[in-house]
Amino acid sequence: MNKTDQMSFFGFEPGGVDKPKKAGRPRLAKPVAVSPAAALPMVVPVSPALANAHALADTPTASSQNPAQAPSNLPSPPESPHASAYPEAMAQALAQHPDFRVLRRLVPCADYGGLQGQATQRVIVLDTETTGLDSKNEKIIELAMLSVQVDVATGLPVGPVAIYESFEDPGKPIPPAIQDITGIDDTMVQGQRIDDAAVTALVEQADLIVAHNAGFDRPFVEARLPVFARKAWNCSFMGIDWKKEGSGSAKLEFLASERGWFYDAHRAQVDCHALLQVLASPLGDGLTGLSRLLAGAGQTRYKLRAMGAPFEAKDKLKARGYRWDGEGRVWWCSLGSDELLDAECTWLRAEVYGQRSARVQLEAMDSQVQFSSRAGRITERAL
Repeated sequence: MNKTDQMSFFGFEPGGVDKPKKAGRPRLAKPVAVSPAAALPMVVPVSPALANAHALADTPTASSQNPAQAPSNLPSPPESPHASAYPEAMAQALAQHPDFRVLRRLVPCADYGGLQGQATQRVIVLDTETTGLDSKNEKIIELAMLSVQVDVATGLPVGPVAIYESFEDPGKPIPPAIQDITGIDDTMVQGQRIDDAAVTALVEQADLIVAHNAGFDRPFVEARLPVFARKAWNCSFMGIDWKKEGSGSAKLEFLASERGWFYDAHRAQVDCHALLQVLASPLGDGLTGLSRLLAGAGQTRYKLRAMGAPFEAKDKLKARGYRWDGEGRVWWCSLGSDELLDAECTWLRAEVYGQRSARVQLEAMDSQVQFSSRAGRITERAL
């Protein structure tokens, strides 16, 4: 299948959301270990009438000049221009106003504490930056992993976070478009190489590996290091129905902003920290994203191919979220559980095949195979 179809496959769920896309950003320096630092707020005005918030805050008479536009509870500026408490006080005041949202810079956490001998599972949160989309022809230029224990009862990360991050020289020039997206250029990766032994030792300890769009990252890291093929994987983009959770997008930056954070995206380590903190937040049922992904790793995913679907059903299939495989000349979809598979077969019988004799092809993929470039177990099912 071509890359567009592949990405559609790994990004599709019935009723799901669009796949995240990367955007350009300024170049950054060589990666270093990140330690917690004081977070500064980012104030985002959402009302045109209050867009000039800084001017209102900095001008002592602004409130009296235009009281209809000025939040009444803004603190007065301190006498010292270097007083560090003032931005936070202003952020707290603005957060109480209905026309403002306040975002704070995401602070990486090096130790979540709370580790007291309880039952845990070790999860690795992983991200890569690469020279392109095709894992067969392109190369990794940056790999980052956060390894952390997750409390089985609460779904919260506990204890210290083990961090691995490295550049790798791809042996060819990094395309300008990739440099624009990641900020990584040829000089930053020259002579650099991922430490195979260190990565293997870290991965061997993991119960689950998670990536946001694992269908992209897993083929790249498996092509580079065989240890990744022996581990269970789940995808935080596909394994959680973010639309059902009330999110307008499954893009990681958007999910972080909904929880009150902003960060400099498209560098591997900070993306991992953002994902870990998003997944440590509760979902609608009170469970964390980490709990949901750990439970979902035990489920089998299916690629269903609607063989011999009548031509006149194409609009129904497309509206349902099926994709067209031009090479195989078949409509297909991805389903995340046995329950969804049974429901889909019932729908196909009623809405597509009718009284016709029909069979569908199923490709079953467990956590050892799903999101990889390796094929699952293929069977057929009569409707």
